[in-house]
Amino acid sequence: MKPVTLKHYFNTRNIALVGILAAIIFVLTKFISIPIPSPLGKTALSVGNAMCILSALLFGPVTGGLAAGIGNALVDLSDPAWAPEFWITFINKFLMAFVAGLVMHHFKPCGKKIRVWLAGLLGSLTYCLLYVAKNILSGVLVKGFTWDVAVIETLTVKLPVTLVNAIIAMVCAGLLYFVLKQPLQKAHVLTA
Repeated sequence: MKPVTLKHYFNTRNIALVGILAAIIFVLTKFISIPIPSPLGKTALSVGNAMCILSALLFGPVTGGLAAGIGNALVDLSDPAWAPEFWITFINKFLMAFVAGLVMHHFKPCGKKIRVWLAGLLGSLTYCLLYVAKNILSGVLVKGFTWDVAVIETLTVKLPVTLVNAIIAMVCAGLLYFVLKQPLQKAHVLTA
């Protein structure tokens, strides 16, 4: 097996692919979502996370991670309420997709169908944990809430929305993976 280098990830094809996937993620997150207000800041039900996970399932941890991070960071930058945290969103979404892609493409002890669902689950859980931690810390350190208020607000408002987003992402990405894998291979968009 040939070793993978950074040159492999940063060729013209992959850069274009990251840009296209990031644009799709941006549109799905920005325009197909239901905003939910909260004292700790806005949150939303969105199908954008499904595309983040799907990108990682199809194209791997680095391509999927960069597309997820860039697409969602651009959403944050387009909204003054979220703009100051765009870099945190980039890291969280990158890691969500990176974990999903890593499990899908490098964890071989189980069959492909199990890996698809496991990758979606672990990617979604990664994001849930990071998002909850960010909101609690932001509530205390930035907004001046006590720990009790930040934890209660996060667990009662933000966590339920995040868990629904995680379930939507895992189910939609898994189903779309099985629908799109073969056509993308026939079109030579996927190499494996």
